[in-house]
Amino acid sequence: MFKQVAPVLDTSVRALCRRPYAGHPKGCPNWDKKPGCPPQARVLEKILDLSKPVYAIWNKFDLGTHRAKMLAKHPDWSERQLVCCLYWQGTARKQLKSHVSDFLAQYPSYHVLTCPEACGVNITTTMANIGVELEWPPTNTTYQVALAGVKL
Repeated sequence: MFKQVAPVLDTSVRALCRRPYAGHPKGCPNWDKKPGCPPQARVLEKILDLSKPVYAIWNKFDLGTHRAKMLAKHPDWSERQLVCCLYWQGTARKQLKSHVSDFLAQYPSYHVLTCPEACGVNITTTMANIGVELEWPPTNTTYQVALAGVKL
């Protein structure tokens, strides 16, 4: 699925990567290590020509159904184990990759960013502006979102 968007630029979203989470008291271990991650990642306006159309490409993953399947297989698991991204994220990313391929078949000259938050884009607000409400934290549905545009 894809739709033209006006990306909501907000570099403060990059700080979300520093938020502590289970097993990672300093936030994401990729911070300042991977080139596509903050603070090394360039901001969107230095990557894409924002005077040209920008598109959101996304997939919707049914986390609620996944959780129910995992509970049936593992009735003794905790809620955290049932929704652990290790068990669903690969499938969801594969779905997004398929949507990106479909998009690029129509727009072969476009450049795709699979981690737009690292580039200072508020994806929650950007998607809300096109009628897609993201759950935070996700309980029933989770989305993977990429942005595509013309490179500078």
